[in-house]
Amino acid sequence: MNNALKIDFVSDVVCPWCAIGLAGLNIALERLTPETHVDFTVHPFELNPDMPAAGQEQLEHITEKYGITADQARINREQIRARAAAVGFTMNRDDASRVYNTFDAHRLLAWAKEKNAQATLKLVLLKAYFSDGKNIADRNVLAELARQAGLDGAEADEVLASDRFAQEVKEEEALWAQRGISSVPAVIVNDRYLISGGQPPEVFEEQLRAILASDERE
Repeated sequence: MNNALKIDFVSDVVCPWCAIGLAGLNIALERLTPETHVDFTVHPFELNPDMPAAGQEQLEHITEKYGITADQARINREQIRARAAAVGFTMNRDDASRVYNTFDAHRLLAWAKEKNAQATLKLVLLKAYFSDGKNIADRNVLAELARQAGLDGAEADEVLASDRFAQEVKEEEALWAQRGISSVPAVIVNDRYLISGGQPPEVFEEQLRAILASDERE
C-alpha cells in the first residue's frame, strides 16, 4: 500500500481557521499508520498584506473587512473559539486584540524550512498570536519565538534585520495565487488533491486515507 503523503499547507499566521485546520490535520496524521511517511511544507499566504506595522484592533478589523456588525463578529469569534477547543487549541482573542502584518513571520518560516524546523515554528507562531496575544510583527518577538522553536536566535535576528527571503515569499504567494488558491487554509496533498478549510480531524483522516488508497490503485 502507498504510504507517502506530500502535504503543502498554504496559510497565514493570523488566520484562525488555519490554526484549527493545522491542529485537525495533525490529529488526523497521528491516526494514520506509523509507516505513513509525511513530507510537510508550509507556504505563505497574507490575508492582510497592507496591514501597517502597528496592526489594527480585532473588532474594528473584522467588522470593516467583512461588513458585519460587532455582535456578528463576536458570535463568529465564539464559534471559532469552540472549534479550536475541540482540537486542543486555545483561542484567547477579544475585541481589543490586534491583527498584525505577517510578512516577516513568513520570511522567518522560509528560513526555518532550511533548518528543518518549519512545522515547529509554525505551531509556535500560531500559539504566540492566538493563545498568548504576542505581536508577531515585532522582530524582537519573532526572534524569541524562533529560539523557542529550537532555532538560533542570533541568526533569526540577522534574517529579520535583512531582506532575506522577501523575494521568495512574494514569489511563493504569487505562485499559489496563480494555482487558484484564494482562501486559506488550503491543504494540497501529493500535488493533486485539495482539502480546503479548517476541517475537523475526522474529515482530514477520511480524505487522507482515500488519497492513500486511490494512489495505491493507480
